[in-house]
Amino acid sequence: MKGDKKVDLQALKDIANKLRIDSIVATNASKSGHPTSCASMAEIMSVLFFHTMKYKISAPRDPSADRFILSKGHAAPILYAAWAEAGLFPVEDLKNLRKLDSDLEGHPTPRLNFVDVGTGSLGQGLAVAAGMAYVGKYFDQAPYRVFCLVGDGEAAEGSVWEALHFAGHYKLDNLVVIFDVNRLGQSEPTSLQHQMDVYDARPLCLENPPLSLPRLTRAGDSPTLRIKRTGMERLWGGDGEKIIKHLQSLIKNQNITLKASPPVSAAPQVHIADVTLSSPPAYKKGELVATRLAYGTGLKKIADTNLRVIALDGDTKNSTFSDKLRAAYPERYIECFIAEQTLVGVATGAACRDRAVVFASTFAAFFTRTFDQIRMGAISQSNINLVGSHCGVSIGEDGPSQMGLEDIALFRAVPTATVFYPSDAVSTERSVELAANTRGICYIRTSRPNTAIIYDNDTVFKVGEAKIVRESAKDSILLIGSGVTLHEALAAADQLQQQGISARVLDPFTVKPLDEAAVRAHAHAVGGRVLVVEDHYQAGGLGEAVLSALALERSVVVQHLYVKEVPRSGPPQALLDKYGISSKNIVVAAGKLLAV
Repeated sequence: MKGDKKVDLQALKDIANKLRIDSIVATNASKSGHPTSCASMAEIMSVLFFHTMKYKISAPRDPSADRFILSKGHAAPILYAAWAEAGLFPVEDLKNLRKLDSDLEGHPTPRLNFVDVGTGSLGQGLAVAAGMAYVGKYFDQAPYRVFCLVGDGEAAEGSVWEALHFAGHYKLDNLVVIFDVNRLGQSEPTSLQHQMDVYDARPLCLENPPLSLPRLTRAGDSPTLRIKRTGMERLWGGDGEKIIKHLQSLIKNQNITLKASPPVSAAPQVHIADVTLSSPPAYKKGELVATRLAYGTGLKKIADTNLRVIALDGDTKNSTFSDKLRAAYPERYIECFIAEQTLVGVATGAACRDRAVVFASTFAAFFTRTFDQIRMGAISQSNINLVGSHCGVSIGEDGPSQMGLEDIALFRAVPTATVFYPSDAVSTERSVELAANTRGICYIRTSRPNTAIIYDNDTVFKVGEAKIVRESAKDSILLIGSGVTLHEALAAADQLQQQGISARVLDPFTVKPLDEAAVRAHAHAVGGRVLVVEDHYQAGGLGEAVLSALALERSVVVQHLYVKEVPRSGPPQALLDKYGISSKNIVVAAGKLLAV
């Protein structure tokens, strides 16, 4: 038996050097890449892919299989090499690295059937891995493990330590985190280089068990953390052929093959399609209800009908009203505390492999600090639902730091995003239902103030379909608003009617995709005068979406009301007045537009 172990160890060493050679060949073929970063982790990859991890070559993303997240995504060539050496595709294909017609891109993306999430924007992989591990331990209750390899350069990112804290807090003993401490940064050595005592002292919430090369052991009920000093930089600086020959000389058996072990047991089958509210909205016309409250109601209702609906929040659950799900189904609620980057990263991981319908909420303003996680979610083909409350100056006295005034622009810029902006409780509940069934990233913008119910409870809503909430044959101007500004537009329409002016009012419902056909049709129907009002800055918001839709319409003129400066604290209505987006401002602007 002792002799067999020695043979296995040598086989793993041989495969590690084959992976190094594969990485050099691939990066030489593409004339770009990061072979040194690949070389430092070769033994780690050999142990994981050819000894420790349990997976199927026939189904790399099988729900029952172990997961691997390469957080240091610039080392993609060795990830590709590991799967090629395992038999998923020919090793020769590695020479297509970074070619335009190849899915072996410079950093991993889910265009490849063995990649769960896109990585490469450093510091994000561990939060995603923690989300996957949370689902595995608490929802799937399956024995698969999640392995995450973190680079020492990205360890300068605070998000890494936020994610480690999350993993330790929730005792994710199915998560294995490996730090590859090769001391190499992008432009110079990392700040800590090989100060292993500093690395060892940092993750105080975790166990750090010793590691024999072929085995990674669990550490009680905590995540397993392995901080490994590596370094192959001494090999670099010469020509590639010489390095390859040296590595080949280290391989004892050129024909060695090791097979992966299959998953231990099957993960449960889940169904996350056709999610519905457990009961339709039940409100009275004119009743005052905040859309953020209706979000919580809708979230709880879809959780009633599907056991895989889960909610995450960043310690704002009593303000976003995600606590309605927590009160009903506490086991399906994940508190991420005040760490919004981890919130979005964990949400992305939880949604991987279609294991859950994920809703993550916080104040709209705080999603701006997670923009990198959101854009990587789009690259990752993620299906997460993000809900931002307390948008705009209408939140009132809390002041500008809490006012989401850039969030629509943020999400409109994300190519896979759908942006819902419901204006009453009925449309909010339906937004939740629709988002649960819409692929890609969905964003629901909710407001703090109570607003009147304007829709019948049985109104049907669709993504990309606007609603006309007021019209007549005599309309001479089109008012467009969302959320609180739709109600200001309706109030303005009443005031204009007293002046003998009929105004049509349009609720876009989704800002992206905008119902451009409806906007154009109704703009022409009123004679080409359009006024858009929004509780948002000018750039990237509803107004610019409408302007884009009408850009080629020669007979249409558009007036845009928006928040023009950094606002200040004050009562909500006073702020709407001060910053030019209240009903009285709309009336004045409409009069000027009609005079054109």
